[in-house]
Formats: sequence, C-alpha cells, structure tokens
Amino acid sequence: MEKTQALIQIFEPIRADLVEVEREFLRHVESQVDVISKIGRYIQTSGGKRVRPAVLLMAARLCGYSGERAVRYAAVVEFIHTATLVHDDIIDDSELRRGRLAVHSQWGNDVTVLLGDFLYIKSMALALTYDRLDIVRVLCDVTLKMIEGEIYQLTKNGDAAITEEEHFDIIRRKTAYLFGGSVQIGGMLGRVSPEQEEALQQYGFHLGIAFQLVDDLLDFTGDLKALGKPVGADLVEGKMTLPLIHLLQQGSVRGEEIVREIVASRNATDAQWNELLRLLKEHRSIEYAHHRAVEHAEKARKTLYAFPPSSEREALLALPDFVLSRDR
Repeated sequence: MEKTQALIQIFEPIRADLVEVEREFLRHVESQVDVISKIGRYIQTSGGKRVRPAVLLMAARLCGYSGERAVRYAAVVEFIHTATLVHDDIIDDSELRRGRLAVHSQWGNDVTVLLGDFLYIKSMALALTYDRLDIVRVLCDVTLKMIEGEIYQLTKNGDAAITEEEHFDIIRRKTAYLFGGSVQIGGMLGRVSPEQEEALQQYGFHLGIAFQLVDDLLDFTGDLKALGKPVGADLVEGKMTLPLIHLLQQGSVRGEEIVREIVASRNATDAQWNELLRLLKEHRSIEYAHHRAVEHAEKARKTLYAFPPSSEREALLALPDFVLSRDR
C-alpha cells in the first residue's frame, strides 16, 4: 500500500489529466461491434499503473505544456501498450493478466488478435487528430521497434545460449523505446531545445530498461497474489531473463540442466524452482540483475539535470526509485 501511495503522490500534479486519459480510452474503444466495446471496458478496468501515459503528461508539464493534446497522445500511448499486451498474452499462452483472465482466455485467440489490430489502428487514427506528423513518426517508429522486438524474442525463445547483449536488445525494442517515445512526445508538445528533447527520450529509454529488468526479477522474487501470474511464468514460457543469463554465464552446470528441463516440459516443480532460486542466490545473479536496473535508473535521473528545478522535474526524478522498489 505504501508503494501505491508513493506512486499516487508522484503523479498527483497530473491526476486530473490521468482521469481524462481513462475517459479518452473508454470513449475511443467504443464500437458498433459490441464485443469490441465490451473487451475494451474489461481491459480498462483490469488495473495497470499507466506509467507510460503518466510520463508523457509529466514531461509535457515539465516543458510548459498542459492541454488536451497531451491527454490525447497519452491515450494513444496506452492504446499501443494495450495492443501489445493482448497480443503478447496470446503468444505466451498466458492464462492470467493482472490477476484476471487474459482477454484471449475469455474471448478466444481469433477475436483477441483482431482486437489488438483494432487498438493499433485506433492509436494511429487518434494520433492523426492533430497536424503533428513528427509525433506520428515517433509513434510509428516505436511501434515498429516493439513488434520487431516481439519477433526477435520469439526467435530466442527457449534458447539457453542467448547472450546478455541479445537480451538487452529485446528489452530496448519491446519496452524501452515506447517509454522513451512517450517522454519525448511530452517534450515535443512544449518548448524544448533539441538537446533537451534528446535528454527526455533518454530519460524514458533508461527508465524503461530499469522497469523491464525489475519486471523480470519479479519472476524470482514476487508472489502470485502480488503479480497476478504464477511465479516462474517467464521461464516456463521459454523466456531467458537476465538473472538466468548471468547464472549460466557463471558456468553453473546444474543451473543449465534445470533451465533446460523447465523449458522442455513447460513446467517447474517446486523442487526444481527452489533449487534454481538457491543457485541464483549462490551466484549472486539476482543481485547482478538488480544492480543493472539501478545503473539504468541512475542514467535516467542524470538526464533530467538538463532542466531547471521544478515540481515536475522532482516527480520525474522520484519515479526511477519507485520502479526499483516495485513488488508487482
């Protein structure tokens, strides 16, 4: 609860705008095809921290802009992120999303694939409301990178030999570029120098990497109640994350045996999982992954000193610490 309150406090200056983003999302997910509207409402009420829209709104405020365009583009970012989630859940065959049945578990794969397509197209239609092709180009670029990242990850699924750099390339594409683009767009709505716009993009980019590294760590340190998904779900789905990559780089023969067994069977017994956790702690692999997350959180913070002190800057400076302390 304390961490939830901390996030609420960070986002307090844009609380009203975030409420408008929620309304904008619901308004534009409405369709004459009733099932689209029904699924849209289901997704909208399933939770989520709305970090990507929030950093766009906060960056816009930081750069002197507050208005309906920031709300609209924040909704666009949330449409893109949501489209990615519903497609990811099908690919991963994930039964749960945030503690509830995933969309495809409720409505089937066929409808869900097309819903994701609907959300992607709707996002671009909303972005074209205003005559800002430079912003549309940013959105198209980050969306393409996300899809490339998903495809690349599939080619590495279950690959115990994946390198750390290959893993970071997936993180950059699947997560970091959308974070970076969100913050950059907030700056583009205000008045910033090219150097400041680049600083904002880098803030979001490094924040996104830290966010994903912590998310990966939760597979080993979280619990079902907090995460809304089974612990160990990433490895069962064949995803090699940084703690596992580090463990295998240390030459842990038993660690590699367990990883290959879990990936092959798509199941982890309690005995396997407990032994794997012991090996990860023994080789300080969880500690290593957390250290890398801290590095990127600090890189994110440093970029903000391109801006003078303000309440908005302080909020953005506080966000990396919240990301590092996530437990769900």
